[in-house]
Amino acid sequence: MRNKVLAVLTAVVLAGAGVLVLGAAAGAPVRHGYEPVLSPADFVRSITNPYLPFPVGRTLTYRGIKDGVTQTDVVHVTSDTRVLEGITAVAVSDIATHNGKLLEKTTDWYAQDKQGNVWYLGEKTAAYSGGHVDHSGSWLAGVHDGEPGIVMKAHPRIPDAYRQEFLRGQAEDTAWIVNRGGSFKLPFRVVHNVVTSYEFTVLEPTVLDKKIYAPGLGIVMEEAALGPKETATLVSVHG
Repeated sequence: MRNKVLAVLTAVVLAGAGVLVLGAAAGAPVRHGYEPVLSPADFVRSITNPYLPFPVGRTLTYRGIKDGVTQTDVVHVTSDTRVLEGITAVAVSDIATHNGKLLEKTTDWYAQDKQGNVWYLGEKTAAYSGGHVDHSGSWLAGVHDGEPGIVMKAHPRIPDAYRQEFLRGQAEDTAWIVNRGGSFKLPFRVVHNVVTSYEFTVLEPTVLDKKIYAPGLGIVMEEAALGPKETATLVSVHG
């Protein structure tokens, strides 16, 4: 039953994201058929989407569990930018630690179009374990056929589905909206009118992530709906 559920969910996400699958179950090639055409003139400087705002200077702190240990994530919206595919993207840093020990350090680049959609244009990531540094998952729009994707739509609706990124074998996250409305209790307040999404990647076919977004804050909770236990809850926001 678990495999059947995953297969159905995968089909829904890939179909909604405009993906063409050719005999994937039999190991045949998968043709992504995805290449968004974006114009820099259609983008704005600030990221103000209600469900994923990134005002410069804001810091969000999350606490949870990953890989069997407690983890703290500090996400900071920097004043740095980078031009990718001609689009000026805002750099957002994400530093994960366990009891003060560095686990992962990532810089993500985002930009918002005039319609209010927030696009993901790349990431530079480094995961630290046993003296080794793993950079897998890093990608940039326009480099080695890396393609940008949407991480939050201007007007998310059920059952919107979309690619969040694409670099074959490195970054293939997809998402779809599964619920709108309701409330969620954070340690410091209750948030209302939340949006819930699921995320999936063919690179981790037994894992399914659930995310909850709140107006004015962005991601307030993330957890593994399928796969190893993983949680992260927003515990504070400044700026």
